[in-house]
Amino acid sequence: MRPRRARTWQATELFDDLTVRENLTVAARHPTAAETIKELFSRPVRRVDAVDEALERLGLSHLAEAMPTEITQGQRKMVAVARALAARPKLLLLDEPAAGLDVRESTELGHQLREVVDQGTPMLLVDHDMGLVLGISDRLVVVDSGSVIGRGTPAEIRENRRVVEAYLGASDRVAPADSAAPAQPGADR
Repeated sequence: MRPRRARTWQATELFDDLTVRENLTVAARHPTAAETIKELFSRPVRRVDAVDEALERLGLSHLAEAMPTEITQGQRKMVAVARALAARPKLLLLDEPAAGLDVRESTELGHQLREVVDQGTPMLLVDHDMGLVLGISDRLVVVDSGSVIGRGTPAEIRENRRVVEAYLGASDRVAPADSAAPAQPGADR
């Protein structure tokens, strides 16, 4: 049975004592009650096609037998996305997948996520990395302090004054006179 949705967490939650492939296998398997009972008495080793597909889809096949502790933070984030994809969800939910990534890793993640959507898996993405969000999204809803301040395409969002002030930075934005540091757009979000 195909799950309705699968998600990633802001903190990369991988099983560090399992290989990358085993991490995906845990998410991909949806055993019936009978299969679960059978597995209590035997330990069948089955390959799950969805695991290999997810690894290949995200360019992680070469890491299949690696332990999560042996790979970079960017690769760990990609493994978390692959694990969610291995469940073959109807909707993929991503919570801050770019958190902790450098610009290069975030750019690579963006390319991979865009491919996932282009290949037919709808995605709901929550992230503060505006470069990533604007680079891969078809439609956006921008929230600031619990209120929606913008909706639209990336082009429309780039032109939205409230979004620019809150997240993208405006050239006319000036730090308060008593502030020792320049204003950091979005730093308090």
